[in-house]
Amino acid sequence: MTGRYVDPRAGRETFQVFADAWLSSQVHRPATAVLYEGHLRRNVYPALGDLPLEAVRSSTVQAWVKRISTADPETGRKALAPATVATVYKVVSSVFRAAVRDRKIAESPCIGIKLPDVAKKRVEPMTTAQVEALRDAIRPELHALVVLLAGTGLRSGEALGLTRDRVRLLGKNPAVVVDRQLVTITGGGGGVGFGAPKTPSSVRTIPLPRVVVDALNEHLVTHEVAADGLLFTLAGQPITRQRIGHAWRPAAVAAGLTEATGTGQHALRHYYASLLIRHGESVKTVQARLGHASATETLDTYSHLWHDAEDRTRDAVDSVLGALPRTVASGAR
Repeated sequence: MTGRYVDPRAGRETFQVFADAWLSSQVHRPATAVLYEGHLRRNVYPALGDLPLEAVRSSTVQAWVKRISTADPETGRKALAPATVATVYKVVSSVFRAAVRDRKIAESPCIGIKLPDVAKKRVEPMTTAQVEALRDAIRPELHALVVLLAGTGLRSGEALGLTRDRVRLLGKNPAVVVDRQLVTITGGGGGVGFGAPKTPSSVRTIPLPRVVVDALNEHLVTHEVAADGLLFTLAGQPITRQRIGHAWRPAAVAAGLTEATGTGQHALRHYYASLLIRHGESVKTVQARLGHASATETLDTYSHLWHDAEDRTRDAVDSVLGALPRTVASGAR
């Protein structure tokens, strides 16, 4: 208990009414706001939305967590992945913390809640053959998008938000400038706009390999793009997450992508990272190219791909100490 007075009538407000007001007042990135709104509408309101805040107990929240974590064959409802459950629960917990601060309720029911364990997935990069198969299987106007993602490691929103003025294809140092991404506008009926990148570290300049330059030049010859226009569109319209999904999924199936490699655009980001690592780039370089907030994030995701680090360590020591006279080396205890 907080020891502060709470008006018993305040807790009669329903969870959905309070959560809607909470969400509208938050300073979220547009993509985050859309994500949270969707989670609340699809995964929370059907179970908790009509309940008064004061009626929600820890047992209520625990039962709801179990419900969204379990498939229901009778209704066809699928279980949410453990990581998604954790994200949705985070939103619900934030709403209840705000309700406590606003003195709607005395304490949050999100205490002692057991969430499903999140198993860390080991990244298995696509093969180059799969990248080529994906490029050939997708709609022609998106061929260069596949090459761009594989050759730069851009996030999907970053690539779909690229405009012609952010790409330098001429000269000795072709590059792409990432300083924004395409996002869905909250409450905009599916409209899109430009938003800030995922993190401040995501603002970066990435060198363009020749294969990407060639693909983009071919794309620009085939498709008319204004000086400040989006590089990639479908039927002249910006490509939303939903639209890219419709175009991407059949191509991913045709290319033989699996759950192990990932079937979405992010799989090409892993492919790019694996190429950098295979050719000896440092952790800091990979971090900078991908726009990770820290080297820890990079290592958490890709440390197993630096599989030759142990061999290089042995070789480095052997190249120096291996030249010592045997009597010196063997005299150590």
